[in-house]
Amino acid sequence: MGSIKKLVEIMATLRDPENGCPWDLEQDFASIAPYTIEEAYEVADAIDRKAMDELRGELGDLLFQVVFHAQMAAEVGQFTFDDVVEEISTKMVRRHPHVFAGEARGDAASQLSRWEDIKAAERQQPNQDAVASALSGVAKALPALMRAQKLGSRAARVGFDWPDVAGVRAKVDEELQELDELLTTSDVDASHQQRLAEELGDLMFSVVQLARHLGLDSEQVLRDAGNKFERRFKSLEARLAGNGDTAPDATPAQLETLWASIKRDE
Repeated sequence: MGSIKKLVEIMATLRDPENGCPWDLEQDFASIAPYTIEEAYEVADAIDRKAMDELRGELGDLLFQVVFHAQMAAEVGQFTFDDVVEEISTKMVRRHPHVFAGEARGDAASQLSRWEDIKAAERQQPNQDAVASALSGVAKALPALMRAQKLGSRAARVGFDWPDVAGVRAKVDEELQELDELLTTSDVDASHQQRLAEELGDLMFSVVQLARHLGLDSEQVLRDAGNKFERRFKSLEARLAGNGDTAPDATPAQLETLWASIKRDE
């Protein structure tokens, strides 16, 4: 704990009203939150690239964000870093009764189900008349794909789901058809763009649920697709440069031919 104590002390010094850093002193929870999200993505990026030499530093940056938030909370008498550690420690013990309370271990799938059951019980608020929603606690600030997949998983736990992959695949076709109908309509009014956005959103949500039924992480699937596109497009640019050309100078037919060639080579 010595290293953690040192980091907490550094953060307190940075926030010292008299001798601290002016930038750090100007920050609040809202202004720091985007940096926290950014650091989490940089951790994920280092993992994705298998850059273990960078991961150590990125994890440190992310930990610093936790310390930063805890310091600001301590300054207004809300909680301290030690409280954060105690909270997560208690939660982990509570959510792993098969490790700490003598429950049967089971396999990973059964433990995931048990984990969700425990979380659902935690979301139940006592002394409230309203029934807690199965979707309570799915943060709105999550990346849209991740949030859509979590919403689908939560709804599925209470029986609101397609029985199999074929059902959700048919839903994708249904949503695509509804979007096609809007794309081909000649009756375009002021609300047409909004309807297009809604139908496209419904299609994307259904595709995420298809990924869930296939046992895939939609966020990772799209990230991989983006990486693949980037890799192929850079190859396209390199081939054009080798011929003394650039993408803006090439014809659509030339670009398509090169793209098809790059795909075949992969």
